[in-house]
Amino acid sequence: QVQLVESGGGLVQPGGSLRLSCAASGIIFSINAMGWYRQVPGKERELVAGITSGGNTNYGDSVKGRFTISRDNAKNTVYLQMNSLKPEDTAVYYCNVEFRPGLFVRYREVWGQGTLVTVSS
Repeated sequence: QVQLVESGGGLVQPGGSLRLSCAASGIIFSINAMGWYRQVPGKERELVAGITSGGNTNYGDSVKGRFTISRDNAKNTVYLQMNSLKPEDTAVYYCNVEFRPGLFVRYREVWGQGTLVTVSS
C-alpha cells in the first residue's frame, strides 16, 4: 500500500503565502504524475496544478502566476508554493499521485487525506 501525508495547510491572510507538501510512502517502484486538487463544499474537485515525471507542469487558470508546483523525486514528495493568496483560494487541498508498485504493474492513483487552507483577514 501507498500512503500520502500532506502538510502545510492553515490560516493565512489575503496576500500571504503557504507551502504545501505531500510525501508518498510505501511500496513504490516509480511515480508518474503528481498533482494538487482542491474542493469547496458544494463544488466539484478541481485541478490546481500538476507535474509530470519529466518536470512538465500545468496549472488551473485561477492560480497561474501565483502558485508553483515542484517535486523531489528522491523523497517522493510534491510541493505547492502558494503566493498572493486570495479568499477564493480557501478550500481543502488534496494531493494526487500516480504510481506503480512494480515494473510490470499498471499505474494507479492514490489520494491524500486533504489539508485545509483558509485565506481570511
